[in-house]
Amino acid sequence: MAHIGIICVPATGHLNTLLPLGYELKQRGHQVTLIGVMDCQEKTEAAGLAFKAYGEISHPLGYSPATLVKMGELSGMAALRYTIKSFQEAAILMMEEGLEVIRDSQVDLLLIDQAAFGSSCVAEHLGIPFITVTSAIMLNRESSVPPATFGWSYSSSFLGMIRNKIGYRFIDSLINPILETMNTYRRKWNLPVFTRSNDAYSQLAQICRQPVEFEFPRQKLPDCFHFTGNFYIPQSLARVPFPYEKLNGKPLIYASMGTIQNQLLEIFSQIAEACQNLDVQLIISLGGSTEPDRLSALAGDPIVVKYAPQLEILQKAQLTITHAGLNTTLESLSCGVPMVAIPIANDQPGVAARIAWTETGVVIPVKKLTVPKLRNAVQKVLTQPKYRDNAQKMQAAMQKSGGVKMAADIVEKVLVTGKPVLRIS
Repeated sequence: MAHIGIICVPATGHLNTLLPLGYELKQRGHQVTLIGVMDCQEKTEAAGLAFKAYGEISHPLGYSPATLVKMGELSGMAALRYTIKSFQEAAILMMEEGLEVIRDSQVDLLLIDQAAFGSSCVAEHLGIPFITVTSAIMLNRESSVPPATFGWSYSSSFLGMIRNKIGYRFIDSLINPILETMNTYRRKWNLPVFTRSNDAYSQLAQICRQPVEFEFPRQKLPDCFHFTGNFYIPQSLARVPFPYEKLNGKPLIYASMGTIQNQLLEIFSQIAEACQNLDVQLIISLGGSTEPDRLSALAGDPIVVKYAPQLEILQKAQLTITHAGLNTTLESLSCGVPMVAIPIANDQPGVAARIAWTETGVVIPVKKLTVPKLRNAVQKVLTQPKYRDNAQKMQAAMQKSGGVKMAADIVEKVLVTGKPVLRIS
């Protein structure tokens, strides 16, 4: 059996992708170690996996949550710029301090979060084979697919291509510092420099937890790219208590703005007011943004919790109101639940664009959010059957996509052969 290392962005949505895959591989007899900053330790060990830290002095326990709180107070381009700066700092930390910890761990293979910049450089420098795993919306660039940060719909027209090209040029102006940082270390290590972001991804296998049906048409993905659908293993996640005795039997609406872009507390007030006079019961998960007592006076007396057992609630829900984070979106679709999406920043507009494109929900950009618009969107999704029908079609597609077991099969095939694992057309 092999020793497999995991490199992951220290945020809940990212950990909830990589930890189930690590858990599945451990169940197959492999040794699995997550190598990360201290804020990854609790969730990693709760999943039964080994943990090894780097950056204990510069990134002590509590550093990542404090960073995410700041990020959660921002929206739009301000949030994106802050995120990019954080990713650049994380890349430097990985290439400075993470390198020696990974070397000392003596892993046979690395599973690298697609958003963990700099990690593939370390893997190449140390001669460790690695697999790229997407935890947010897939970042692979293609001229017909718009940048995820803008929320544009798919268009293969000439004008659509021009629009995308301009969008990517703008994004490049923001992320070039990350690319230059990685290339500084690559030159130092006598590695070929990256000329585009796609260069950083594995040539052995790239695993995407989106189902192919929840992605715009793609023509230029590498042969080793695999759509596996979402990862979920209940045993790999910590149990979350919930006051089930408060459920009153009315149709459930579940509202969550995730665990990062959740500091805009006014949105929770707007959600509560929009649902107040509907014959429904509203559950609001704050994602750790504040204590429920601070929102005790919300309209309509919704159930408000700091965290919710999300998948368990979604299995009972009729509708999700979401920030369009990929984790909540895919879990909603895995339960056949349509959505009203309120994207705020980073990849959320791109996820929301796919919700609109698949007609599994309705999108209201946060800058255009009003209570009447939100109420109308909720009523529209609840009363028009096409949204639930399309969500249930996506649910069926996800059940057939392979999930975490298919992803683990790909990992094991790379371990056995040492060669690229090609997708079956």
